[in-house]
Amino acid sequence: MDLQDQLKNLFPDHEVSEQALTDSSKSTDEIPIQEAALICKYEKRKGKPTTLIEGFLGTDAEFKILAKKLKKELSVGGSVKNGSLIMQGDFREKIMQLLVSMGFKVKRVGG
Repeated sequence: MDLQDQLKNLFPDHEVSEQALTDSSKSTDEIPIQEAALICKYEKRKGKPTTLIEGFLGTDAEFKILAKKLKKELSVGGSVKNGSLIMQGDFREKIMQLLVSMGFKVKRVGG
């Protein structure tokens, strides 16, 4: 018995609209590919290496989805602040390979 069946048992008079069904079938992990290149750079903050990704033109929610995918793939921590993704450690090469495989253009800045 799935959730839809349980809801039908609780609310037998309720009708599910087609729009609700199509909205639930959309994937929330969709990230639109952009024409402009993302900027990948390396910095030291408080003596620790960090990798920054900047230049994403989508919404904050889409950027957070992208950040979550990258952090999970590399098993590192990080955060999204002021339109840039700050990841712990120097992972420029791996991040650039992952972004290119996702279809993004990436530009390396600095060392």
